[in-house]
This record gives sequence, structure tokens and C-alpha cells, in this order.
Amino acid sequence: MGKTDGASVASPGPAAAPSKAGRNLPAAIAVGGGLGAALILILVFVPLVWIGVVAAAMAVATFEVTRRLREAGISVPLIPLLAGGQAIIWLSWPYGPPGVLGAFAGTALVTMVWRLFDHGLKATPRNFLRDTAIAVFVAAWIPLLASFATLMVLQDDGAGRVFCLMIVVVCSDVGGYIAGVFFGKHPMVPAISPKKSWEGFTGSLVFCVIGGVLAVTFILDANPFIGVLLGVALVFTATLGDLIESQVKRELGIKDMGTLLPGHGGIMDRLDSLLPSAFVTWLVLTVLV
Repeated sequence: MGKTDGASVASPGPAAAPSKAGRNLPAAIAVGGGLGAALILILVFVPLVWIGVVAAAMAVATFEVTRRLREAGISVPLIPLLAGGQAIIWLSWPYGPPGVLGAFAGTALVTMVWRLFDHGLKATPRNFLRDTAIAVFVAAWIPLLASFATLMVLQDDGAGRVFCLMIVVVCSDVGGYIAGVFFGKHPMVPAISPKKSWEGFTGSLVFCVIGGVLAVTFILDANPFIGVLLGVALVFTATLGDLIESQVKRELGIKDMGTLLPGHGGIMDRLDSLLPSAFVTWLVLTVLV
């Protein structure tokens, strides 16, 4: 997810060669499998640790995005975004949605004031509107959307609800990858993500619906039609989340947000489709299950 361009220069050795979809597939599988196994163990045995995992991942993702923005000359305040992001995640534990909303509003306000005076009281702020608007966008894009993953784990069958999110999003990625590699001929939005095809989207849809039905039926013991709805909803949110990050990277002129995860890029490159999907999963399962 989040890969918009193939490697520009072929690296020596078969292990480093990218696949047709632009990934170092062995590395991506190894990293994805390791992360998946660790998350399964956490959710099964110590589900509340999930909150700390989300908080740590969002801190890294916020740092990656902020660093890239600053490299492009956009002065988004790092400290308010990091501190506010942690408040958004952690206040979901004792206070639920009101805590998340209050922390987000506080983050937005502090970010505006910080950017207003970050060059001193006598200096005239430059690009204030642009920088604060982008900073609030980052706060909404990363920690606010991620907070719904922590809100889910606090509900009845919370670990199961998070499993449903992860399973369906992985199904979207796998289905889109397989169908795109073998059948992809018609680009969806070549101006944003040249490698995405309608055939890949169809593969994501089929896998998402199957994964959603199985996950909701066997993990949550709920109506299979809820799984169908969840699968259809998440194929759109996962795809749009990927496209949003692709457009951000395209405007910044970069391929990946970071390099922390071999075969995937940075943490944010792994979270692009999960973040909007977390909100939609929380909404669907809260209302219908």
C-alpha cells in the first residue's frame, strides 16, 4: 500500500529486485508476516497493549510525515503534533469519543498558536494559513483516524473487532496485488497512482467481501450480511486511503514516507489504507453489532 512508483534503478541480486507491482516482495512478506504475528499475540493475550502499539506507531508516522513536509519547506509544528497525537490516542482509553474529540480540538488550537509565535513575538509569521491547515490535516489524518482502532479494542469483543479491521484490509491489499499483477490492464487513476488498476480493485473487492463475511461470522458471531457491508465499505476506504497518501507523496516529490520497514517504506506507508478503514470499521461494527 502506498507504492506509486517502481524502482528507478535495478539493484544487484535477486533479493532486492522489485516485483511487477513495485515492491521487494520477499522483504514485504517477511516484514508483514512478522508484524502480523506480533499483533495477533498482543490482541489475543494483552489487548490493552494495543493502545500503546497504536500510540507508538502514530508517533513514528507523524514524525515521518512532518519530516517530509519540512523537507519541502512546509513548517508544520512537530512538538504539538507529537504531543497532541499521543493525547488523542491515550484519552480514548478513559474518556472514549469525547476524550478523542477534545484532544483533537486542543491539538488544533495549540498548533495554530505555536505556528503563530514560533519565530518570536516580533517576527511576522509567513505561510501561517498554509502551515496550520496542513498541520491540522496531519492531526486528523494520523492520530484522529487511528484513535478509532483504540476505541474498538475497548468495546465488547474489542480484539475481535480489531481483527476484523486487519483481516479485511489485508484482504484488500492481497486481492488487489494478485489481480493487479496478473490481470491489471486498465488504470484507475494514473495521474495519482499509475500502478492501480480496475482489475486490481475488483480483486480487492472480492477478497474484502469474502474476508469480511468470514471474519464477522466466525470472530464476532454476527450476521454475515454485516461482513458483506464491511467488506464493500473497506475496499473503498482502503483504496482511497492509499490514493490520498499517493497524492501527498506525489506533491512532495517522494516515493516513500520513510525507510523503516523493508519492502513497505515507512510506517506511514503501511498505515495509509488502515487509517480511514479504522474509522469505518468502528462505525459499522458499533452501529450494527
